[in-house]
Amino acid sequence: MKKTAGLLLAILAATTITFGQDTSNTQPASASTTIKIPKRIIPPLKPFSRIALSGGVGLMGVNLQIATNLNQHLNLRGIGNFFDYTVDNISTNGFNVTGQVNMATAGVSLDYYPAAKHGFRVSPGVMFYNQNHVNANVVAAGGTSFTLNDTDYYSSATDPVGGTASVGLNTQNPAFTITTGWGDMIPRKGGHISFPFELGAVFTDVPTINAALTQGEVCDSLGRNCASVVGDPTLNSSLQAELAKYRSDLSPAKAYPILTFGISYAFRIR
Repeated sequence: MKKTAGLLLAILAATTITFGQDTSNTQPASASTTIKIPKRIIPPLKPFSRIALSGGVGLMGVNLQIATNLNQHLNLRGIGNFFDYTVDNISTNGFNVTGQVNMATAGVSLDYYPAAKHGFRVSPGVMFYNQNHVNANVVAAGGTSFTLNDTDYYSSATDPVGGTASVGLNTQNPAFTITTGWGDMIPRKGGHISFPFELGAVFTDVPTINAALTQGEVCDSLGRNCASVVGDPTLNSSLQAELAKYRSDLSPAKAYPILTFGISYAFRIR
């Protein structure tokens, strides 16, 4: 009887221990479970679904741009630049020069991105508006000398020699442009802000340069025998020879550099 009771107690204890264990986890304790989160898939942009605005600075002054997307690899971009600056206290060949630098351009470019999600691009384009030029007034102070074509002339002390000069940077208008750069104004990876950088050239042809002496008198070295500069054939011949030297020096400059950088913000329009 005692042996039977002891056997029943042993069976009951073993059953209790078995039912008390947690059998909900069927994997070994050392096993681990990795949960993979799928990457966010950014769908291709629909044509003309984004617009970006950019502001910056460059060699042609303040730079403003607007762009829209055509497909995954192409943007259409409009560009404008403007800048005005007064220059003075410049002296050359005995003349004092005061001038106004005026920069104003507008154009359009087609931006091609070989790798859609990377910022490198190549951009052919056209500058269809170009008013880049310099206008200046020149004066040879009374009683001083000035030099034209290696010939010295003397400005009258009572009626100083003066005139005008101009330089044009828009001989070819409209003009072809080609640039490269980094920074997609409409990021294909998503987001709104980019920092576009651009380097290239606009093929404006050789700059124009002109000058004329329109007032005052030239004298001999003693300040006597003065005559008006207007209509003086010898003086005008020297002036034209001097301008021919400047034009020859500028003849290789058939392109004007483009260098800009700024910040852009893109937003959805549809």
